[in-house]
Amino acid sequence: MTKEEEISGRILAQFPFLDGKTRVQRARRIWVETPGDKFDGVLNWLVDKEAFNNLCTITGQDEGEVFSITYHLARKDGIVLNLKVMVARQKPEWKSVASWFPGCVNYEREIAGLFGVQFANLPPGPRYPLPDDWPEGEYPLRKDWKQENPDGENK
Repeated sequence: MTKEEEISGRILAQFPFLDGKTRVQRARRIWVETPGDKFDGVLNWLVDKEAFNNLCTITGQDEGEVFSITYHLARKDGIVLNLKVMVARQKPEWKSVASWFPGCVNYEREIAGLFGVQFANLPPGPRYPLPDDWPEGEYPLRKDWKQENPDGENK
């Protein structure tokens, strides 16, 4: 059994509801998709018990009716666990992980600016990565976003 399979087994033993939502993709890559209401418990356990205490990055993706937010967490042995959670498009609000990873703010600001997902308890700061004069309510990585050209027509 590989180290990744052992970790996956411990995750499933601790959180049986993740059965079918956890997989070892390949050496040093594990994927876990957790329900939003279980996110804090799963993240706490991964950080405290499995030493996934390095946040590599956070990625967002428009998946139609939902946005996915994936936290790429690493251990010192090089194993990366991708913890994914879904956020409803109709209410694109999620929580900041700044209390676990203070360095997360630019990643969360990026997802907020590009997808319109708002993060509760995100410390105040400048917009990122869009310019200051970018129109409010325009999220360029949403699949339904249409760029308006200078003539006022949508492309």
